[in-house]
Formats: sequence, structure tokens, C-alpha cells
Amino acid sequence: MINGEGIQQEEREEPMNTLHTGASFGGMINSDISKSVRCSTQQPRGKWANKSEFLFAMAGEIIGLGNVWRFPYLCYKNGGGVFFIPYFVFLLFCGIPIFFLETALGQYTSEGGITAWRKICPMFEGIGIASQVIVSYLNIYYIVVLAWAVIYLFNSFKSSLPWDNCDNLWNTENCTTLNVSRTTLLHYDSNVTDFDGYSNDSMFGAVSPEEEFWRFRLLRQKDTDLGYINSDLALCLLLVWIICYFCIWKGIKSTGKVVYFTATFPYLMLFILLIRGVTLPGAMNGIKYYLYPDLAKLRHIQVWVDAGTQVFFSYAVCQGVLTALGSYNKYNNNCYRDCIGLCILNSCTSIFAGFAVFSVLGFMAHQLGVDMAHVVMSGPGLAFIAYPKALALLPAAQFWSVLFFFMVLLLGLDSQFVCVESLATAISDLFPDELRKQGRREILVLIIAIVCFLFGLPFVTEGGINLFTLVDLYAVSGNSLLFIACFETIVIAWIYGADRFYDNIEDMIGYPPFPLLKYCWLFITPLICGATLFYNMVSTSVTLPWGHSLAYILMLTPMLCIPAFIFVALLKTSGDPLTPSSDLRQMRPHKARLTLFGYVIKP
Repeated sequence: MINGEGIQQEEREEPMNTLHTGASFGGMINSDISKSVRCSTQQPRGKWANKSEFLFAMAGEIIGLGNVWRFPYLCYKNGGGVFFIPYFVFLLFCGIPIFFLETALGQYTSEGGITAWRKICPMFEGIGIASQVIVSYLNIYYIVVLAWAVIYLFNSFKSSLPWDNCDNLWNTENCTTLNVSRTTLLHYDSNVTDFDGYSNDSMFGAVSPEEEFWRFRLLRQKDTDLGYINSDLALCLLLVWIICYFCIWKGIKSTGKVVYFTATFPYLMLFILLIRGVTLPGAMNGIKYYLYPDLAKLRHIQVWVDAGTQVFFSYAVCQGVLTALGSYNKYNNNCYRDCIGLCILNSCTSIFAGFAVFSVLGFMAHQLGVDMAHVVMSGPGLAFIAYPKALALLPAAQFWSVLFFFMVLLLGLDSQFVCVESLATAISDLFPDELRKQGRREILVLIIAIVCFLFGLPFVTEGGINLFTLVDLYAVSGNSLLFIACFETIVIAWIYGADRFYDNIEDMIGYPPFPLLKYCWLFITPLICGATLFYNMVSTSVTLPWGHSLAYILMLTPMLCIPAFIFVALLKTSGDPLTPSSDLRQMRPHKARLTLFGYVIKP
């Protein structure tokens, strides 16, 4: 049915295999009465008003800043066009299988990231808890990037871009507009530049005005302690949270409308920047540098690890977000076709963004007379240092700067919307009687926004970039995501049963998905993820001297949720903690849950 606000409410279907054995007639009546009392005050769980809202919300989540500032750099760093080989291997055997698994799980159970796993297998509810811990980290620190973007956006309206000269109060005697050596900020240093955007060497020589704006105006950076809160950054952080809150406070009926704009406008900006970029002198050198194949790179295991990490981050898997978004679909939505299309869109966007970024960086290298190696970097260093420099070299620099930072703001906002929505959905589904009432949703989202804003204030202090680096490297690290991915695939394939899950999907979409997915869930995906996790754990080291303990706490907290909740389930559950909820619809309740090569593995 459609409620008065145009949102289709969930149509409850009687499970095909529901059996009331052992239940008395009086008990059934009491159960129906209590259910009626709850329904009189509890609002029905909403659905997307139409398919487009789901697709735009998914696109807004998986297509973000990583497509613009990380993927192009990784291509250059790891062999140019050759990097596509390990990237697509991870995408086909890990990214797409897990992306589809999580989306289908949400649609099948109509539950958020925690309660979906509780219904599938109560013992492994900790998988959902772990994913929400990572989403909480993302909600706190990712939005800080948007506060930075707001500062740059406001300054882009000035008659002279403040990062284009050394005549400002924050500039030092080392500031120079000449880029004459490797000691400039534009040189990539693998230990530091990836996150805080400058090379250690730059402290001993000429420093560009872009670096000084970043370090001394925006961050007001100190090397060790957090120091004082930067009031302007704190106000921008508050502004972004206010925007975020009023875009999603009504739930999917507001989120679904906002993402129409936030998910599509960045494509227009990227297209404009690409058209402008390829018409500039030196652009083709930049594109060749981006795609130049170095086959020797394929021998290095780090190339494959980088490809896997990029796939996991850019596809937002193991964060509970896909499950939450999928849970608002109609039961018979073809999520299989949707997921394939979204994965193709995401990867094409990353490749397309690389052409836009490197065409402008090629022009930048041409204008400055430096090698491309001096202008290539990843992370915030690309968005907030190298690109502002490139834009400052263009005619009508203010116009291009406004467009670019508005695009950065929108790319981050739609991802932030969906992360907050995921957390709110998970909490609402945990406490439906209390939170699915008139006005409770708005209060819940407000509390999430306030708490995340307060926890985000240390990131806008004078030493906040060090904390940002720590959280980015370890709190939402590939290790945690890989660990969760292993458990997700093992639980669905081996415990719940891959054949039973295939039947559930067939019941929803009308036909079974491609058979390879079953074997990915059973063998390929957990093996690849497990091997990559092992390599990462062996090679991981904390580079920040004051952050060892905090780094490992942040990294291990989501991982420990899974064994902790297994222990809790064994203590609390009176029945079999591996048995799924009886109200889950089963198309073939008497069929074996898992078969391999004609043999029944799980009856």
C-alpha cells in the first residue's frame, strides 16, 4: 500500500513454510492481540517510493571521493593500465559476490545490517555489529573531508585564490611559487603524502603556497599533540552536519529524493572537467602517464593487495550499508540485475575520473616544467593541494575551483547520507517498538548527528590530521573489511546454505543467479580475502609514534565483535543458535541447504 506521503509500505507476506506445531489456540490469539497492540503505535517499515531512488542511493554510496582521488593514483602507482588486471580479478571474485550477497540479504530479510544476520543465523549477529562499528567510524571521520571542502569552496569565491600566492598572513619565508625541486609539496612521499599531503623533504626547502594554505591556514597544523580546535573548521563541520541531518531526517522518503541531485551532479562536473582538461596543452602526456602499462608490476603482491583494498572500499562492502539500502526494496525487486549494473557503473566511473584527473595534472606538469612524478599523489593531497594548483593555472580559475570543490562536497555528502541512514536503520530495526513511532526517527538521527559531530571535533584540531590519518589507515582498514568478508561468505554458504540462499534469490527475482557466485561464496572469495588478510596482518606497521595502542584498538574492535557475539549467543540462546528465523520465507523448505557436485553436504 501507499501511505499519505507517497512511500510504499511493506506488504507482509505469510512465509511459505510457517508451521504452528505445538502452539495452543489461546496462545495464538494472545500473540495476535499483542501484535495488534504493537501495530497500533508502530509505524510500518518504509519502502523506496520507486526503483530509481534505490539505484541513486546505491550509486551515491559506492561512487565517492575514492573514485576521484585514489583509483587514478593507484593505476599510476601499480603499472598503469596493467592495474586493471588485478582490479577486475578482485572485482569479479570478491567485490561483486559480496556486493550482491549483502544487497540480496537486506532485500530478503527486510532488515538492517544487524537484525538481518540475526534472522539468518543468530550466532553470527556479531557480523552485523562489526559492520556498524565501521560505519560509526566512517560517520565520525569521513565528514571532516567535507568540512575541508567547504573551506576551499568559500575561498574559491575570492577575487584572487588565496592558495595561489605567498602574500597571506599564514605564509612563511619558505613560501615560493616556483616549483624547482623534488622538495616541493607536489612530490609524492609514500609514507606521508598519501594522507596529510606533504613531503617531509619540503620542510627543508621551498614550500608551495598550496601546501602552506593546506597546513597553516586550513589545518593550522602541529606535528604531535592535538592542540586547540580550529573554530572555522568546527563551524564548517557543524554546517555540513546540519545539511546532512535535514537531508535524511525523515528517512528514505527524504534520502531518496536528495540523492537524485547529489548522485548525478558530480558526473556533470567530471564531464566538464574532462572536456576542459583534454583541450589543455600537456593533457595527453598526463593520460599516457595514467595508463602506461608496466607488466613487471604484476609480480609484486602489493599490487594485488592495493587492488583488493580499492575494490572493498569503493564498493562499500562489509559496512552494513548495502544491506540497509536493500532492505527497503520490494521483495520481488530484481536486485541481481541492479547490482551488476551498479558495479559496472562504479568501475567505469573510477576509470573515467582517472582521465579527467590526469588530463589536468598533465597540463599542470606542462605549465610548471616539471615531471609528472612531482604532481601525482593520492588522498586529500590530490584534492586539496595538487588539484587547487592545477585549477589556479587555468583561465577563470575561481570558476573552475568553485565547480571542483562543489563536486567534492556532493561526492562526499551522498556517501555520508547513506552511512548515517545505515546506522539509523540498524538501530531502528533493533528496537522497532520504541523507534518506529511518530517523531522518533527524527530524534534518533539528531542524536547520531550530535554524537558524531562531538566525536569529530578532535579531527579539526591543530593536530587533527594525525588522528585522521590513524583512523583512515586502521579504523576502516582493509583488515577489518576482509575479516568480515570471510565470515559473511562462510556463514551464508556453509552454515545457512548456499543452495538455500540461491532458492531465496530465485524466489525474489524469478530465476537463479549465475552459478559461479555459489562457488565464489563457498571457496574463492573467502580464500582470496583470507590470504590478503594474512599478508596485511604480517606486513602492517603503525607509523605514527603516539598511535600504536589506539591504532590496534580501532582495528581490532570490529573484528572482536564477531567472536564476542558468538560466545554471547551460545550462552543466551535456548535453541540452536545456527537455525534461521522461522518467519523467513522459503521456496523449497525441504530441499538440501548445500550440495556440491551432486553430494548433499547440508541436508
